[in-house]
Amino acid sequence: MERLDKFLCDCAVGSRSQVKGILKTGVVTVDGVPVKDGSCKVDPQKMQICFNGTVLSHRGRVVLMLHKPAGYVTATADAHQPTVMELLPGEYRKLELNPVGRLDKDTEGLLLFTDDGDLLHRLISPKHEIPKVYYARHEGAATNEDVQAFFQGLTLGDGTQCRPAKLEPLGAGESLITVCEGKYHQVRRMMASRNMPVLYLQRRQEGCLILGDLPLGQVRELTEEEVASLEK
Repeated sequence: MERLDKFLCDCAVGSRSQVKGILKTGVVTVDGVPVKDGSCKVDPQKMQICFNGTVLSHRGRVVLMLHKPAGYVTATADAHQPTVMELLPGEYRKLELNPVGRLDKDTEGLLLFTDDGDLLHRLISPKHEIPKVYYARHEGAATNEDVQAFFQGLTLGDGTQCRPAKLEPLGAGESLITVCEGKYHQVRRMMASRNMPVLYLQRRQEGCLILGDLPLGQVRELTEEEVASLEK
């Protein structure tokens, strides 16, 4: 059993405040009877819950992958700049989704969203050491000394200590960087500290999830199998 208002929010009927107003209008029925009390306990598996005559089903938690383009800040709201939330299709904007970690405004690539707070905190916590793989185009060329410096853990100019990371040169001006934490502009600052300023940055992988051929600016919902693999 669960609260009716929570069930309605999970079904993307509206935000908590919106659902409260919707219930007052009497357009939500439980087994054919209008219910206006959001605290009413319901069992979606045994009861027919309708909104404006449409039967609702519990979709459970949602985890989305976005191929973030440059030019959007990773925030749920910003008074001056476009946010990644504006890239989500309308049906997802009604849900209480939050970005998992962040990509800076100029960085493209894999960005997750979820309404599962426990999963969100697990993915962003450094203690779980979930690897994130970035592709960078940069000035200069990575040397064996740079690779070793990343492996040992860099200390940035302001004293920030970075955990050991993997630098994989792909040729002149191209590298893959794998980190297990997400400090402010970390990859760009790490590369700059080795005299390789980043010209373009894209996150290609987080844990076992790969960006693949998801088009720029598009989203897809993860399968339960993909979410389960993240949790491991």
